Amino acid sequence: MQQHDDTLRDGTSRAVLLDAFGGPEVLALKEVPEPRAGDGQIRVRVSAAGLNPMDWFMTSDAETAARFGLGLPCGFGTDYAGVVDQVGDGVSGYAVGDRVFGAALSRAVADHVVLDANGDITTGVAHPTPDGVDDRTAATLAIAGSTAAAALDVLRLGPDDTVLIGGAGGGVGVFAVQLARIAGARVIGTGSPSSAEHLRGLGAEPVAYGAGLADRVRGLGAGTVTAALDLYGTDTVHIARELGVPDDRVCTIAGQVDGVPAATGANAAPDALTEIARLVATDRLRVPVAAVYPVEEIRAAVELQAARHVRGKVVIDLHPVS
Repeated sequence: MQQHDDTLRDGTSRAVLLDAFGGPEVLALKEVPEPRAGDGQIRVRVSAAGLNPMDWFMTSDAETAARFGLGLPCGFGTDYAGVVDQVGDGVSGYAVGDRVFGAALSRAVADHVVLDANGDITTGVAHPTPDGVDDRTAATLAIAGSTAAAALDVLRLGPDDTVLIGGAGGGVGVFAVQLARIAGARVIGTGSPSSAEHLRGLGAEPVAYGAGLADRVRGLGAGTVTAALDLYGTDTVHIARELGVPDDRVCTIAGQVDGVPAATGANAAPDALTEIARLVATDRLRVPVAAVYPVEEIRAAVELQAARHVRGKVVIDLHPVS
């Protein structure tokens, strides 16, 4: 039996919506008609939604939103975790009660998301949540995890590599540092001086970003830096070139430089998230959750996440988390 918030009328649920593009001030939690799973679809009752920089970037203005196929009114958030509570005709592989996590482009911060059972990020995608992974953690995996996996596929890291990761303490960096270490690479991670212990906890050797970075990397006794990943812009790309890293062993996710490969989560291998979830379930990869907000405080949560100084992930609670 579907459970409703006491303040909701029958046949309705809640969703964070925008009636105009802009910053956190345009986000509003609204009562909406409860969506239903149609043929070939499943419905997920969302327990938690994880925030990513792309969430507020996509909805910051009309021109950017149009590039992602978004129009008004618009939902918000992409990463989610929850429980399947409806299965449409013609669907196999899912059953009511299954725990799942995944991505639903700009509509995850809601009581329910409806997904195509064989969909992609646009129509929604769901992966089984393994035992041992709670819903808050599962809600952080899809975008950041797939982006980090795709970038590391470009770099082809191994035990003989030393990789410089710019922006290592952010949401994607949490995954990139640990996946690089699992691959056997030595990791040097850039961040603010105050983030040093956080980076060490992930397995990186911390180095402060800014002027003189190349000399500080050399001062670590790093020897030859063989690969680099820029998670913030393009500054790390230029430092990598100064350190002699060839362009084909440099990757960006948030900027473009001629001759340097770029990666997005859409480029990740089909089984990348299944493997990441398995690593989390077996305690080989951990995801620091920096803050958890109730959905009623969505604006404050986005303000924190958009400041880009948070160490780890920001999660929105929709329903009690398992």
